[in-house]
Amino acid sequence: MKTVYDFTVRDRKGAEVSLRDYEGKVLLIVNTATGCGFTPHYEPLEAMYRDLRDKGFEILDFPCNQFANQAPGDDEEIHSFCTMKFGTEFPQFAKIDVNGDSAEPLFAFLAAEKPFAGFGKGLKNAALSKFAGLNNKKFGDKAYIKWNFTKFLIGRDGTVLARFEPTDDMEDVRKAVEELLG
Repeated sequence: MKTVYDFTVRDRKGAEVSLRDYEGKVLLIVNTATGCGFTPHYEPLEAMYRDLRDKGFEILDFPCNQFANQAPGDDEEIHSFCTMKFGTEFPQFAKIDVNGDSAEPLFAFLAAEKPFAGFGKGLKNAALSKFAGLNNKKFGDKAYIKWNFTKFLIGRDGTVLARFEPTDDMEDVRKAVEELLG
């Protein structure tokens, strides 16, 4: 059975990193953007990381500019923004595509394991759904991720256990991580 440990990605300096390096840890893999309305998610993500990393938890941050050009900077500009504005310490990888023919294979795998199930109910969620639908139309059946700050929860064995959309409450994400950590 394929797991996230079967993938290699690039760090923000361009070096290859095997996700096997994270074997045995609980992971939260996130596609991010510095200019998105969900960018404040960095605060609860960093708080969760600081509180739980000693228990075997890692957040893997993958910037992406495919959603309304909300991450236009290069890898170093994005990293500087995140560390200066939000004090992030969790690993940040090279900027990637998460949709289309150039999608990072890891994200195609994650989305196949836990497909999109909607943004939820309410006016804000309906508006995001419409906007995301227009944005992702160009990717057709390769529109794996619908918006920035989609999060995938990975078990210690490398299996994909849950998908959280950017509209999901960050407290629910934290609860799921804490349950998995025991």
